[in-house]
Amino acid sequence: MNRLCVHTITTKPLSVEECFRQYPPRGVAGITIWRQALEGRDLPSVKRQAADAGLDIVSLCRGGFFPATTDAARQSAIDDNLRAIEQAHAIGAPLIVLVCGAVPGQSLVESRKQITDGIGSVLAAAEHAGVKLAIEPLHPLYADNRSAVNTMRQAHEICDALGSPKQLGIAVDVYHVWWDPELEEQIKHAGRTGRLDAFHICDWKTPTVDLLNDRGLMGEGCINIREISEWADEAGFKGYREVEIFSDKWWGEDQAFFLDQIASRYSQTYS
Repeated sequence: MNRLCVHTITTKPLSVEECFRQYPPRGVAGITIWRQALEGRDLPSVKRQAADAGLDIVSLCRGGFFPATTDAARQSAIDDNLRAIEQAHAIGAPLIVLVCGAVPGQSLVESRKQITDGIGSVLAAAEHAGVKLAIEPLHPLYADNRSAVNTMRQAHEICDALGSPKQLGIAVDVYHVWWDPELEEQIKHAGRTGRLDAFHICDWKTPTVDLLNDRGLMGEGCINIREISEWADEAGFKGYREVEIFSDKWWGEDQAFFLDQIASRYSQTYS
């Protein structure tokens, strides 16, 4: 199986239609679609176009952002996640990646409770739609306003608190978790529990000039991507390796050249 997938956010300057045209000639077999790429489009048509291009829709990004300081804002987040589930079903995406959210000044404990409650409130809708949800732990540097879930252990704890539903798992992004001394064991635990649902790759550059938008191509930084990939495979993961790169540098390049570089670096990483 060709396991190379690219996120539409990776080639942000391209429309989703351009992604459908440019990904396959470079050996890309899967696509993860970000919700902003769907704006103004007929969703069943997007599903057909992906199939016509020979691309598997791997997941939809993103749901989450459950914590808030008011009941109204928390309900708004739940409503948005229900819309994401409808979108995923319409385009045939089997999975939604959850960036869980956080509130500056609110305790991480409270934010995690709200995340757990929020996920719990949409699980039935996800099950009805045949869509799985995957919690993506984010690097601790994002704990102020993007995610109070910063380790795989915390993601497992949320799954446990909700009764370990089959509809809920974990997305592993090496950019966010490579530093974790428990990572190998937590990946193994995800394999044992059937929660290892997505695997995202890019690299951590040194120096990093922007914590959000300066991610590197595989091999541009210090993450041992091949080793972490082997841990995931040994844990039973057989899915796509999803290239997810936020980069002002690469977004400013010709995207055809960038895709050539992605294909080349992917081949070098897994040769």
